[in-house]
Amino acid sequence: MMLPPEPTREAALVRLSAFAPAMGPAYAATRNHDRGPGDRGNVSALSPHVRHRLVTEEELVIAALARHGPSSCEKFVQEVFWRSYWKGWLELRPAVWADYAGRIAHEADGLATQGGLRRAYEDAVSARTGIACFDAWARELVETGYLHNHARMWFASIWVFTLRLPWVLGADFTYRHFMDGDPASNTLSWRWVAGLHTRGKHYLARAANIAEYTGGRFDPRGELDERAGPLDEPPYGPPGMLPPASPAPEGRVALLATEDDGCVETLPLGRAGVVSLGGIICTARRSPLPVGAAAIRFADGAMNDALTRAGTHLGLVPTRLANAAAVVDWAASGGAAAVVTAYAPVGPVATMLDGLEPTLATRGIRLVRLRRAWDDAVWPHATKGFFQVKDRIPAILRTLGPLSPP
Repeated sequence: MMLPPEPTREAALVRLSAFAPAMGPAYAATRNHDRGPGDRGNVSALSPHVRHRLVTEEELVIAALARHGPSSCEKFVQEVFWRSYWKGWLELRPAVWADYAGRIAHEADGLATQGGLRRAYEDAVSARTGIACFDAWARELVETGYLHNHARMWFASIWVFTLRLPWVLGADFTYRHFMDGDPASNTLSWRWVAGLHTRGKHYLARAANIAEYTGGRFDPRGELDERAGPLDEPPYGPPGMLPPASPAPEGRVALLATEDDGCVETLPLGRAGVVSLGGIICTARRSPLPVGAAAIRFADGAMNDALTRAGTHLGLVPTRLANAAAVVDWAASGGAAAVVTAYAPVGPVATMLDGLEPTLATRGIRLVRLRRAWDDAVWPHATKGFFQVKDRIPAILRTLGPLSPP
């Protein structure tokens, strides 16, 4: 079993540098192979750091292009863009997240009242299904907070089509335990596997595929439903418009770090003067059910690292804030005219900020959400499927100009 990743920007940059030579043809050739938790050398394993933006998508692309050039690292760059595509797609359709959150609350109640569902669910999350590969992945997820991307697809497919459990409960289970648990990537990947993202196109886990790409560690022949049809739910309407980001702030501001962005010292602060620095995490808001220890540990460590770095950069002593009410008192006590934070995409952090904004306003304090150029460049293109974004990657990169780290 690999050691848990250190939740710091320094550790992310060390791993990024070490993996850069493998971002070209080697990545394209081996990325789908799940060699087990003891060997992740064929993938970057940086997703927890990217999710908390201890390292940015832009930095990954810079490293790949610098080492390999556009054609040789095309696959790696596309995988980076998948993450941004998911965020943009959900940002343009926030009702999908609202519906998911409401259904999780309903399904959690169902676990308390429906004995058959509860027993089947507990067997799945406790690695007691008897399907060796699925049970191994369930244990690995709970113990480490991580799964190889191919294993995530197999796991979701078996959950939905073989075990016949509600997909929203599966999405909630992985979201609660992943160190890289991301509202968009997690929710929409489960919808894609189920056949709800691209209507009628689902992903079926097949025993032969699992045997091949796990190097024979697992071979669930005869244990999987390989003929199941896609799920069917009412479609959502057309995408909306990207919400506006705030203009650059001015005057005395309080700078707020969240678990969605661990590099707040690099935000475009304009002529603002930062008078106080604070941070808040919303990991426990992922679900009405308990969040996994690995996910909490990584988010907490990432916040500590973000505040330490930003505090050193700004010459300020940071404050860890327990809840939204503490944010209001903290901002007011420092005499700030505004609280400045990184724009949070749809999810628990954005929901917290939405509730915080009117409360701050009653104290005469504005909430300023600064969106990064990368998100502004990618998200508006996420109106349909990923391949629309994929075809525009060269043009998107050109709009960003010479890529450079934040």
